[in-house]
Amino acid sequence: MRVIVAEDSALMREGLVGLLERFSHTVVAAVGDAPALVGAVRRDRPDLVLTDVRMPPRNADDGLRAAVELRSADPALPVLVLSQFVEPVAAEALLDTGDGDGVGYLLKDRVADVTAFAAAVERVAGGGTVLDPEVVRRLVRRRRDPVGRLSPREREVLDLMAQGRSNTEIAATLVLSDAAVNKHVRAVFTKLDLPAESAGHRRVLAVLAWLRSGQ
Repeated sequence: MRVIVAEDSALMREGLVGLLERFSHTVVAAVGDAPALVGAVRRDRPDLVLTDVRMPPRNADDGLRAAVELRSADPALPVLVLSQFVEPVAAEALLDTGDGDGVGYLLKDRVADVTAFAAAVERVAGGGTVLDPEVVRRLVRRRRDPVGRLSPREREVLDLMAQGRSNTEIAATLVLSDAAVNKHVRAVFTKLDLPAESAGHRRVLAVLAWLRSGQ
């Protein structure tokens, strides 16, 4: 199998390359940033992409964004993502591509179990789905808790709402326009399933949901 590895840590990258080659896979490219990953996939057309979530150039979720971009262009491209931490938003974004077939999300600690890791690589390459047990637990919790649907910015807005701030005050605090704040507030109401007919109470209900979530 032809594999592309994307990992910004040189030590981890070389370790993954050695591990894949140990199981008779061919690493056609090993890169350290998201743009290089996209370029390598377009050039080499691998059978599997193995990528970290957090990589340069922004050192944020660049690897995940690249994986989603690649899967959007080619839903049949198998992608196995490795992450140091459980990031439910990242996992859901990946699972939303290609109907969730041929994708995997594992914590890096799982690589230590060489046999299980090799099996996960084969399963994803064959069109299967592999999710770390901790990722599954967090996804279940996130779906039970509607607050988990909110983006980081929407959480900031809701937190300030819980502090009793008006939309104008929220705009000043977050350095946003009034229109942007209004948009985020509407998104909060929608994601928390607060119907329009409860408009007079939606702000209070949203704050109660925030408090119940223990954020």
